[in-house]
Amino acid sequence: MSTLNGIDPSVPPSGTGCAECDAADGWWFHLRRCAQCGHIGCCDDSLGKHATDHARTSGHPVIQSFEPGESWFWDYNTSSLIETGPDLAPPGSHPETQSTPGPAGRVPSNWSELLG
Repeated sequence: MSTLNGIDPSVPPSGTGCAECDAADGWWFHLRRCAQCGHIGCCDDSLGKHATDHARTSGHPVIQSFEPGESWFWDYNTSSLIETGPDLAPPGSHPETQSTPGPAGRVPSNWSELLG
């Protein structure tokens, strides 16, 4: 399937957590999914801001929330929220059993102060 406006609905997510945080044994607040290549990165409220970094370095302009119950998109090129869009390849979120922030066992007890 061809990519349309930075979105390729056929590409599955890269995993269930932020790829960079997982590689560094880190943690995240919320997760975002690249709508073009499926890369999972942490949100801008997370310490790493890996979803935005991925958009900058890859040139992939659109992300979707990877949180259960959320389906909105964000377009970095226009800095705009897109409330509805195409269904992306499943799964549409991290597992509901995965903690937020997450993952369980790697989130420091003072996480809210760190994100402050």
